[in-house]
Amino acid sequence: MSKMLTVNYNKKPIYNIIIENSYDRLAEELKALGAENRKICIVTDSNAGSLYSQEVADVLKGISDQVVIFTFEAGEENKTLDTVRGLYEFLIMSRFDRKDILVALGGGVTGDLTGFAAATYLRGIDFIQLPTTLLSQVDSSIGGKTGVDFDSYKNMVGAFHQPRLVYMNISTLNTLNPRQYFSGMGEILKHGLIKDEHYFEWLIENMVEIYEKDPEILEEMIYRSCVIKGRVVEEDPEEKGERALLNFGHTIGHAIEKYMDFKLLHGECVALGSVAAAYISWKRGYLKEDEFLEIRDMFVGFRLPVSMESISLDEIINTVKLDKKMDRGQIRFILLKSIGNAFIDKTVTDDELREATGYLCREIED
Repeated sequence: MSKMLTVNYNKKPIYNIIIENSYDRLAEELKALGAENRKICIVTDSNAGSLYSQEVADVLKGISDQVVIFTFEAGEENKTLDTVRGLYEFLIMSRFDRKDILVALGGGVTGDLTGFAAATYLRGIDFIQLPTTLLSQVDSSIGGKTGVDFDSYKNMVGAFHQPRLVYMNISTLNTLNPRQYFSGMGEILKHGLIKDEHYFEWLIENMVEIYEKDPEILEEMIYRSCVIKGRVVEEDPEEKGERALLNFGHTIGHAIEKYMDFKLLHGECVALGSVAAAYISWKRGYLKEDEFLEIRDMFVGFRLPVSMESISLDEIINTVKLDKKMDRGQIRFILLKSIGNAFIDKTVTDDELREATGYLCREIED
């Protein structure tokens, strides 16, 4: 079981995405990148590190006798400049230079933080992504967006820095708890909603197999999501245009994430934000009511929230307006013309935001 696709920029290959069921080919892939005999720092959090860091280190010792591990405490609250500072100090003490390489082993927090450190340490060194969660495999490990949170504002400090390789061992999904696993479905369903109606329907048709983590279905699902994200970022690597479509569900979702002090997982907030965006799309007449209800109910089908307790609507709107995706004071909001057909809109009003967020605070009616 193995799949590969290549991400290109300006029609030139930049890095490969490898989907495997083990780390057996990792040393071979890094050797092909010229990483042999370079210092390697595995950056990981306390969760993923306890499960995989030694295994990965043992594999990489086949090409380098200088493999070190930097572990930070797991949790979004540690995706900060303070943690990056600790990593800088570790790299300096370990005498890492521009020819050495960082390995991000873990979920989205680890990948974003490691990528940002790689982008800024000595003005930029190489790094690779070893995503271990479904969310990071289909989303944050691809595209070169890196960053850390600042005063609870998500990814407010960051840089674009492409990895040299994304290597996914999908057997790591077997160690995720159900909530973490289904959080990844928030981004996967988003991919179908913005770009591929047939993929969205395929996800519905294969719901049971996805629940059961059928290896062949998981491989196909991850591959198809990576193709969608990879093709979008190829056309717009620095989010000056179409790449913004990937933010569907994120404008309100990020505001909820901050409001809830990160007690909800990212994919859960994306689900809530996606329902709100689909609600506005329905109210504007782009979506039919049955399409909106199908979207809403499919998030429920994958154990993602579509409603929540009452929240301060004004605070959510104020947070939205502090989002880094603002464009000259206007919100770049992503709406749906239909399932599989998203577009950028800069005319969403405060009243529409208030009504859509208010909808999330109501009990779902049968």
